[in-house]
Amino acid sequence: MAAELPEWMLPPRPSGWEADDLDHLPQAPRHTELIDGALIFMMSPQRSWHARLVENLTFSLRKAAPEGIEIEREMTVRLDKRSRPEPDVLAATAAYDPDRTRYLPDEVVLVVEVVSEESADRDRSIKPFKYAQAGIPHLWRVEDEQGEPVVHVYELDTVTRTYVPTGIHRDRLKVAVPFPVDVDLGTLTP
Repeated sequence: MAAELPEWMLPPRPSGWEADDLDHLPQAPRHTELIDGALIFMMSPQRSWHARLVENLTFSLRKAAPEGIEIEREMTVRLDKRSRPEPDVLAATAAYDPDRTRYLPDEVVLVVEVVSEESADRDRSIKPFKYAQAGIPHLWRVEDEQGEPVVHVYELDTVTRTYVPTGIHRDRLKVAVPFPVDVDLGTLTP
């Protein structure tokens, strides 16, 4: 006999979940995302490598970010009515608001996805496609290559609304856009 779903997991309307519904789901686990109207929960425990990399990269980006750029960790982006993914790190032009629960695509200049086994397909294909379609100018995808972070850097081609690779960074991440960053990647996962 299958267990019944808790009431809060049932969509509030026949058409399914919408992006703004996430603000009214206090029972949902942390890191709940909405992709094409489907709730996505982090199902497996986060690895220490992933957590430290996200924490240290967030700190490094905060140090590098110019005035007017806010760096956030694990905040959702409302891409459209039925999608609200949660990048590991993002850079936004919107001013800090302690009550903010999400960003809009035109406020975001960079999204960073740190690939984990559980989210690999979403981080490598689904989310980049959706971020590009929403017009977010920069995407970094961080892969674990034998315990070392490797950063794949992409920039949006505004005509095709697709990302174009601009570099693969091992050992050191040095870029000029969306703002100057120079990070020794070896320091991100001690």
